[in-house]
Amino acid sequence: MFDVAPTELIVVAVVALLVIGPKDLPRALHHLGKWMGKMRGMARHFRTGLDTMVREAELAEMEKKWAEDNARIMRDYPDATPAAEPAPPPADAEPAAIAPPPPAAEEGGR
Repeated sequence: MFDVAPTELIVVAVVALLVIGPKDLPRALHHLGKWMGKMRGMARHFRTGLDTMVREAELAEMEKKWAEDNARIMRDYPDATPAAEPAPPPADAEPAAIAPPPPAAEEGGR
């Protein structure tokens, strides 16, 4: 993004040393570091917000596509609904109303 050569950094350092002075230069660099940290934090927060918005938009687009595909499949195959399992007997049904299991075959008899 910002292409700064080492010679340019040396020129900036010498100018800062002459303008600010050697006594106040550490304090100025400390404040500069704090401001740079705040700027990076705001940029990270902004980027995270944008990434979240993009992710939500992609998810909404995918959900819309899935809904369209589902509607198309249901329209093309209306009778292909999955077979429903038989419903369990009602709780108040008598045990005799339920069919008994078939008898087991006897062994060894001729």
